[in-house]
Amino acid sequence: MRLFSPKGMAAFYTIWIGQIISVLASSMSQFGLTLWMYKQTESATAMGLMQVFFITPFLLLSPIAGVMVDRYNRKLMMMISDLMAVIATGGIFILMTLGRLEFWHLYVSAVLNGLGNTFQWPAYSAAISTMVSKNQLGRANGMMTLIEAGPGVVAPLLAGALLPLIGLNGILGIDVATFFFAISTLAIAQVPQPMRTEEGKRSEGNMAKEAAYGFRYIFARPSLLGLQLIFFCGNLLSGIAFTVVPAMILAKTNQDSLVFGTVQTAGAIGMVIGSVAMSAWGGFKKRVHGVLMGWAYAGLVGTFLLGLNFGQPLWIAVMALGSLSMPLINSSNQAIWQSKVAPDLQGRVFSARRLIAWFANPISPIIGGTLADFVLEPAFRQATPLANNLGWLVGTGPGAGMGLLQIICGILITFVGLSGYLVKSVRDVDKILPDFEPVEPAAHTTNQLILAED
Repeated sequence: MRLFSPKGMAAFYTIWIGQIISVLASSMSQFGLTLWMYKQTESATAMGLMQVFFITPFLLLSPIAGVMVDRYNRKLMMMISDLMAVIATGGIFILMTLGRLEFWHLYVSAVLNGLGNTFQWPAYSAAISTMVSKNQLGRANGMMTLIEAGPGVVAPLLAGALLPLIGLNGILGIDVATFFFAISTLAIAQVPQPMRTEEGKRSEGNMAKEAAYGFRYIFARPSLLGLQLIFFCGNLLSGIAFTVVPAMILAKTNQDSLVFGTVQTAGAIGMVIGSVAMSAWGGFKKRVHGVLMGWAYAGLVGTFLLGLNFGQPLWIAVMALGSLSMPLINSSNQAIWQSKVAPDLQGRVFSARRLIAWFANPISPIIGGTLADFVLEPAFRQATPLANNLGWLVGTGPGAGMGLLQIICGILITFVGLSGYLVKSVRDVDKILPDFEPVEPAAHTTNQLILAED
């Protein structure tokens, strides 16, 4: 009896179903654990450290992960990342069941999830460029952002409804079960490997040489390096700002989980609308416009306005409108890299690419949390000159200082996006770098698979 083993688009849909269900459950867990963490610590710094522990393993191991993605079976790399997530969430589930969970356990879980993501992202990202034509890359990447954005629409509300019924432990149990479902869909699907190119063969060597190759590739191309510096600055500033968003909302609403969940859902709805729009539209013909204009919009609408003292109605509108730009930014940038870099080099190059973009991310939550807890929040809880002069803008009392942080970061992010137009190598990246043109043998009939991007 022949086992069911889907190929091509059938394989994509099989994996997509498994991933979107798993991401929905994980989003519910994240929502519940965010509430649990804030109740335990009431500290923006403590919550920001979650991001630090998640990102640090990626920064340390990313070059090695990129080599392994290019050397070995990419399907195996994806499965390893899912297994790491099972271990992380399963550990939290067991500790919660035994009544032994402490907030620092979430840091250990974040490290394990970070290790899994180190392999997952380059493997998934490198696969998509071998499956779709160049003119469909923006549309395909926009569609794939639905895996990330779609569950976020219903996860906060669903988690809020389930928490009183089955508790956080019940939600964690569902999350663990869906990981196994996602792994099973990946196991039965056929995931093709890329053909080897001459450049790929020339780059082969020991682990250290291949790990360094991704960085050499990028630094030899100012246009690609410039793009990643835009992301480096944007991620640093947005990391500082959004580290404190959950704490700001909870502080201003007396820990009202319904308001927090509604705001999160609004952001997810904006992401879904943006993803659907990118899936139908495909983005600007000159893709760099999607990156630069997207960052400018995200800074002005998605960050600056979030700090103004208008409360829940503004938070909902800003989160929805600001999130529209994320699929445009990521899909446009992803399409540029996928069209310029040969598929068999993408594991190493994409790992180096994300390492550059995320290099400051471990410190941005510490900066944001420290500024909020020890500088800005205290300044707005009493009649200080800062509170007297800016209270009309961000309010006073708990959460006001974090609102000012949103405004400052929003202005700087907008400047980062617009500054790319001042640099020719970034502004004209679409023209300066030639697209990779695959040369396939006539008998080549390998089915292709669309997979997710960052």
